[in-house]
Amino acid sequence: MNNFLRSQPPSFNVKTITDTIERALTSAGLDTSSGPMQSVTETIRRALSSGGVSGVSPPRGGDESVVDVVARMVEEQPDPQHQPIRRSPPSAPGLPGEFVTREFSNSAGTRAYKLYVPAQMSEAPLPLVVMLHGCTQSAEDFAAGTQMNRLAEEHGFLVVYPEQAASANMSKCWNWFQTEDQVRDSGEPSLIAGIVNEIAQAHRVDRRRIFVAGLSAGAAMAVVLGEAYPEIFAGVGAHSGLPFASASDIPSAMAAMKGGRSGMAGLAGLTNAGPGVRRKTTQATPTIVFHGDRDHTVQQSNGAAIVQHASEAYAAATGDKSVLESTTQRGTASGGRSFSRTVMTDPTGQPYLESWTLHGAGHAWSGGSAAGSYTDGKGPDASAEMVRFFLAQRRAGTA
Repeated sequence: MNNFLRSQPPSFNVKTITDTIERALTSAGLDTSSGPMQSVTETIRRALSSGGVSGVSPPRGGDESVVDVVARMVEEQPDPQHQPIRRSPPSAPGLPGEFVTREFSNSAGTRAYKLYVPAQMSEAPLPLVVMLHGCTQSAEDFAAGTQMNRLAEEHGFLVVYPEQAASANMSKCWNWFQTEDQVRDSGEPSLIAGIVNEIAQAHRVDRRRIFVAGLSAGAAMAVVLGEAYPEIFAGVGAHSGLPFASASDIPSAMAAMKGGRSGMAGLAGLTNAGPGVRRKTTQATPTIVFHGDRDHTVQQSNGAAIVQHASEAYAAATGDKSVLESTTQRGTASGGRSFSRTVMTDPTGQPYLESWTLHGAGHAWSGGSAAGSYTDGKGPDASAEMVRFFLAQRRAGTA
């Protein structure tokens, strides 16, 4: 949501505001008279009429009343030719590590976050994975759905879940589409980077192995962080997200989600040193992408654009104009979801880009647990695959 929904004055004209929102959506080519967008505008109208600013409670199924997180499933026949990498099946809900809630504040505001510290701590500094939830979700919900804490315990890393505030966005979406939230040392990127630095100072964190991943709006913000802070993040995981600089306001964000691009799209591959100051990215960031080819909330072309921009950043950073070597395989997850996986390696054979197309899948975390919202249990395990990809990277990031 945009700035005028960030705070509410004592009195206002609900019809005027909702009419303005509908015009903005219509200008993005979206029909507000029927389908999902009608539900979205009705939700906004009800929230304004009651004077409330809190986000809509995330559904556990395919409710299309929330524009950012909708799950659609289409059955696929299993392909016995391939079995994906698997995680151990979940056991008891409890884990031996600590899952604590904290807050971080700077000039851009305050955000809560939850940090999982595994019980099995080595003497060596540990990697850190930052997980950014999607709209209407919470830190606990996203942790439950992705099961990343269990992986942290198994592989020995810290995982942190920054949480968007309803006061910053009524649906608790990260504001990936606002100009001030797409730049270095400003807005939400500065808050998330600040959370990372706070954790790194308080715990034994390997600053060369800090990674960021997210779903939907969280994935879009993860991409922003990879662009804005390439010296901090050694890898990016984007599930059902959008490429950097896809939008600058709500209408362009809605258009981008449908696969269109605003005038900011040409800024991909650039990093902001501050408002109004742009410089070329000096460090390419390894990236893994998951996207369903039946995602009608954030079109699959957005995932393809993330891969393209990452490939271009690699060429610009290395001066190597040759194409990364690419191999593609098809398979079927144990839950029945078929997929295509493309791995792109550098001249030394090091994987730099990985792209998973989830056939028949909608807008949901692949291989996630039903304990969290917006998950597709039929798919390959995105959490396990992202961890594998991250931990296989050379120790880039900050020395």
